[in-house]
Amino acid sequence: MSVSVVPIADVDARVAAEFLHAELNPGVTADAWLRLLQPPWADSGPNRGWMLKHDDRVVGVYAAVYSTRQAGDGDVPVCNLAAFCVREEHRMHSVRLIRALLKQREFVFTDFSPSGNVVGMNERLGFRRLDTATRLVINPPSLPVRDVRVTDDPAALAAVLRGRDAEIHRDHRDAAAARHLLIQRGEDYAYLVFRAHTMKRLRLFALPLYAGGSRELLSAQWRAVRGHLLLRHGLPFTLAERRLLGFARGIGRDLREPRTRMIRGEALPDVEVDYLYSELALVGW
Repeated sequence: MSVSVVPIADVDARVAAEFLHAELNPGVTADAWLRLLQPPWADSGPNRGWMLKHDDRVVGVYAAVYSTRQAGDGDVPVCNLAAFCVREEHRMHSVRLIRALLKQREFVFTDFSPSGNVVGMNERLGFRRLDTATRLVINPPSLPVRDVRVTDDPAALAAVLRGRDAEIHRDHRDAAAARHLLIQRGEDYAYLVFRAHTMKRLRLFALPLYAGGSRELLSAQWRAVRGHLLLRHGLPFTLAERRLLGFARGIGRDLREPRTRMIRGEALPDVEVDYLYSELALVGW
């Protein structure tokens, strides 16, 4: 049996997407998987991940999403491990896919959706767990606040956001799962990127992916933000991660077992890690 490990080139993206649709999650269309493999930002990396082939047939895929992130005064190349699936009869070759990715030593690696025994395998390969302490809070209806604007209008976002936030908005405005929210008071603004998230088959949760601008303003207007998430997006709950937001308040409860998120490498401090440039921004499920 000839099983090879090869990088996923642009010309291979469609067949890799069809494999992920058929073998990993049929609820996500092949076109949706293809958008993961063809992200909308310019710096999309040396490949689209790696795949296992038995002769000419794809039997495994580890999709990767690449980006360059800022940490301090420097840029850090990041490889996000986005989707992993190997046909059962070829599982013995799974580690070959992972090692092919990790041989790209210039990258910091992230894995935001590990499940099952992947978590333990990642730890053996040098990944560490991020602090994902999360409070599930209710999004209550709220009245408008004088002199404060809360909007998801793309024109307003493009006009107000500056610097790194403006770049993130440009890169993610066409990302399938990313939703954008501007909170503005005078010249001050906060910027929240979130996704409509599904838990236990219920798509009722706002999952923050990035908090930019003024954290103080975001915190001060947290109730108004949650009201907007309820009334404009139909999301009655928010998964408020303390590390990401800088706070976690509201009627609700702390999760006993929040979702595991992982990182490998020291160039990107944990406090700088958000969930952009990843499957959480690119794929809705």
